[in-house]
Amino acid sequence: MKLHILGCGDAFGSGGRNQSGYLFEAADRVFLLDCGPTTLLAMKRSGIDPRRLDVVFLSHLHGDHFGGLPFLFIEYLYEKPRRRPLRVAGPPGTEDRVRRLFRLMYGGGSSVKALPSTRFHTLQPGKNKIVKGISVFPFRVPHQERDISLALRIRYDGKRILYSGDSAWTERFVTHARGADLFLCECSFYDRETSNHMSYRILRHHLSKLQCKKVVLTHLGDEVLARRREIAFTLAQDGMVVKI
Repeated sequence: MKLHILGCGDAFGSGGRNQSGYLFEAADRVFLLDCGPTTLLAMKRSGIDPRRLDVVFLSHLHGDHFGGLPFLFIEYLYEKPRRRPLRVAGPPGTEDRVRRLFRLMYGGGSSVKALPSTRFHTLQPGKNKIVKGISVFPFRVPHQERDISLALRIRYDGKRILYSGDSAWTERFVTHARGADLFLCECSFYDRETSNHMSYRILRHHLSKLQCKKVVLTHLGDEVLARRREIAFTLAQDGMVVKI
């Protein structure tokens, strides 16, 4: 399995980086974790045909994590039609929010523009779900107070992946990172502590408890990028390919 890092920046595009998008390429499946506004651009830049996508898994419904879906939809409607439905799986409210965003961005005229063939799946925190043969266990993480933000534990093709989404530290990462082939973890700050994002200082403190094979830090803010040489973990870069 390969991970193509399409975007590893924060909401502000710190360091000129694309926004969140992580494409996993297995033997017979291609799936995305999050789909920021720059995702289609990054796929084309990497030579990846968007029609190959089977599933988009969304960690939460902030624009830098799901705002790229309308661009995929118009690609499928006008440039490269799909032969099979795209699956979109996200927290409760995903289908309504995605449809409203598409109407807002491309719904001009007298009629409501229909989506290309798309099937939506709701990820309920704490309940395992199989989407297109891919096992996903979503659990809630501290990022938003009212809406639900999820971390995603993915199992497919004999590999286990943990994706933090946007989150401050939670001990649940210790449990779900155990035995994982990859922990893709957000790291917005170096030593600044907040209630909704991770800092490198906090993550480093818990390093000995993370019994996983590899940690890659992403969603990198200016504070982290300015001190990148002081960081012991692998830092994501746009265009990076990670073999799992």
